[in-house]
Amino acid sequence: MALHRLTSVTMGVPDVAETAAYYTDFGLTPDGEGWFTTRDAGRQLRIVQAPARRLIEVRIGVDDPDDLGAAASRLERLGIASDRAAASLTAYDTATGVRAVLDIAPRLTQQPVPATPYNGPGRSERTGARAPGVERTAPVRPRKLGHAVIGTTDFDATTAFFRDGIGFRASDYVKGVGAFLRCSTDHHNILVLKAPVAFLHHTSWQVDDVDDVGRGATAMLEDHPERHVWGLGRHHAGSNFFWYLKDPAGNFSEYYSDMDCVVDDQLWTPEVLEGAKALFSWGPPPPPSFLHPEDLAALMTGSHSAGR
Repeated sequence: MALHRLTSVTMGVPDVAETAAYYTDFGLTPDGEGWFTTRDAGRQLRIVQAPARRLIEVRIGVDDPDDLGAAASRLERLGIASDRAAASLTAYDTATGVRAVLDIAPRLTQQPVPATPYNGPGRSERTGARAPGVERTAPVRPRKLGHAVIGTTDFDATTAFFRDGIGFRASDYVKGVGAFLRCSTDHHNILVLKAPVAFLHHTSWQVDDVDDVGRGATAMLEDHPERHVWGLGRHHAGSNFFWYLKDPAGNFSEYYSDMDCVVDDQLWTPEVLEGAKALFSWGPPPPPSFLHPEDLAALMTGSHSAGR
């Protein structure tokens, strides 16, 4: 695949300082220049002021100028203009207003994290010691940005923009309302959702394993139980463990681990999912506010208090 990773996202929120404090608690590191970094992938989140919460920009890594040219040609066939520079290409999804920027960037190589030994029936991988996950005390810090989820009023147009124009591959679909798209070997890096208004549903951040999903969420909720949204559970699409929290602007943020990996496109067949399977394999049922965030009406009317 010419695209190789989701490098960063920019979100707009009414109160930058309040939201920035949340993502610092979440485990991202502010660099003093308006960006937040992850452990393995550097600058991956920028928070800027906006009247209401929204996804402003996604940046995607490509290998070389030929990849930029190929994307420009695909977008042109869709009737979408793009702005080409020496090492980047910029285009806008008209349905959501999201700016997509393709950058020539190095591929991300993550150093392997040793697998946690698990005991099971007839299998003792760990003897004479407690599980490493219960001995950890260091704060959880995400390894990388995994994906962003975009609500759109024109599902077909936004899906076509990212899939047929920018060059994402389809991993799975939710019948009529969702498209899991990837620009890397991760199962998905963008999820397009049919919605009554364009908005950012959530961003998702990789941690080491399910223990760190639980530890991270528990720490976030210790003094702020109102941050809880949904978890702990495991998705079907992507297979990842998850726990969702809510930032002060109303965006959801997800800790995840154990995402499906698609190395050979020929060996992966997208499913069209329906019902509960489209949401999760196990865990508590999602609250209504996860499917229909409480501030959608305010976002639809353009109220500047949306998400507050």
